[in-house]
Amino acid sequence: MQPTDQESSKKFNSEVKGYDLNEGVNYDKILETFINTGFQATNLGKAINEVNRMIKCKLSEMPEEKKDSMITKSNCTIFLGYTSNMISCGMREYIRFLVQHKMVDCLVCTAGGIEEDFIKCLAPTLNGDFHLSGSQLRTEGINRIGNLLIPNDNYCKFEDWIMPIFDQMIDEQEKNKINWTPSKIINRLGKEINNPDSVYYWAYKNDIPVFSPALTDGSLGDMMYFHSYRKPGLVVDILEDLRLLNNLAVHACNTGMIILGGGLIKHHVLNANLMRNGADFSVFINTASEYDGSDAGASPDEAISWGKIRRDAKPVKVFAEASLVFPLLVGETFAKNFPHKI
Repeated sequence: MQPTDQESSKKFNSEVKGYDLNEGVNYDKILETFINTGFQATNLGKAINEVNRMIKCKLSEMPEEKKDSMITKSNCTIFLGYTSNMISCGMREYIRFLVQHKMVDCLVCTAGGIEEDFIKCLAPTLNGDFHLSGSQLRTEGINRIGNLLIPNDNYCKFEDWIMPIFDQMIDEQEKNKINWTPSKIINRLGKEINNPDSVYYWAYKNDIPVFSPALTDGSLGDMMYFHSYRKPGLVVDILEDLRLLNNLAVHACNTGMIILGGGLIKHHVLNANLMRNGADFSVFINTASEYDGSDAGASPDEAISWGKIRRDAKPVKVFAEASLVFPLLVGETFAKNFPHKI
């Protein structure tokens, strides 16, 4: 057996150790031991540290030359990206908490994550089972998202609510020359829903932009399609939003990224940060593997090669299903270390 190089072993001086339950059930202490537990518990511990570094930077004083900026609001601009299933499930309430207390600076989401926030204000999403028969559910007028269920009636209520708003938007486009973008539409819907349970109500209240470049890829798009026959003319400009998102990154003092899931939302946030030669802080949470070459599975190190994360950054990827770990991440970071009133 090869003798251990003692000098090399000194580089790895953190002992693997979990929490001893003989000391009693203490979830704070359990989470504190994650960093030394190994596997994805260690990655979650590292992610908690990375987000706390992000928060510390955000709460630090801005450089003097940035204090008069109309775009930059703090010393670290935090981008939160998430796939639509995060709003479908109970992660919506954690995201709403962050937006309600101005803990993040912008959101990037797919269309489903926009519409389902509003639909939940009109009628509930229900718990079901992964193994329910699709054929049977179809005959019952119920749609399945994993083990969640959305009755068709919910979408009917959504249609009844949103169609008059589209009518008003076209009138304003024609009379007031408003150039509608996905973020302006989401802002308007957040105002109209007027419900503090809504993520986008708080985004509207707190002037936090929400970007959804594929806004037509969901029920919102279906409603726009139906409405285009009833009252054609609505124009949605995605380029104006792209300029706004990229400029948030370009003019930032520092940037942090928290990405739940992959695909469009992940790349959209990372590509904006490429415009400033990379983000300073990054946390990815998803289950995707890098071996198929997909952006969803791409590692933080791959993003460094593109200039989307800075070379001297310490990004973290947690290989986990986000609904298991995002509540713990928020609880150990923003809820503890960011000033807010309950």
